[in-house]
Amino acid sequence: REDGYTKEEVKMKNESRKILGMPSLPISCTCVRVPVIRSHSISINAEFQNSVNIPDARSAIESFEGTKLLDDPQQNLYPTPIQLAEQNFCGLGRLRIDQGFENGLSFWVVGDQLWKGAALNAIQIAESLIQRNCLSFTY
Repeated sequence: REDGYTKEEVKMKNESRKILGMPSLPISCTCVRVPVIRSHSISINAEFQNSVNIPDARSAIESFEGTKLLDDPQQNLYPTPIQLAEQNFCGLGRLRIDQGFENGLSFWVVGDQLWKGAALNAIQIAESLIQRNCLSFTY
């Protein structure tokens, strides 16, 4: 791509905007591939319309289903691919105010692409569609 972004970075931006229902949300991200057996890892830099602070961000993240906050800089605790292998949640850590954006927040996310990213998500999507009567079955 001429703009220097990888397909994964563009996909991450577009999927985040879609999931959040915010098509104009400014997102700065870098996706890297490193030699690990499992799990995807993403460094995210997000800019918000209003000011953000760490306590409110932590509270919001802790309320997200399927996400676990693993963030204790004093203990050098943050999510790693080996920790998240075969887990049914994504780990989020390194939560900090982004100094490159006004109202910015930076964080690190790791998730097992086979468990949470593919198999479990497919089941959860189907369950959600069934609960909302979006699927009908004929036998």
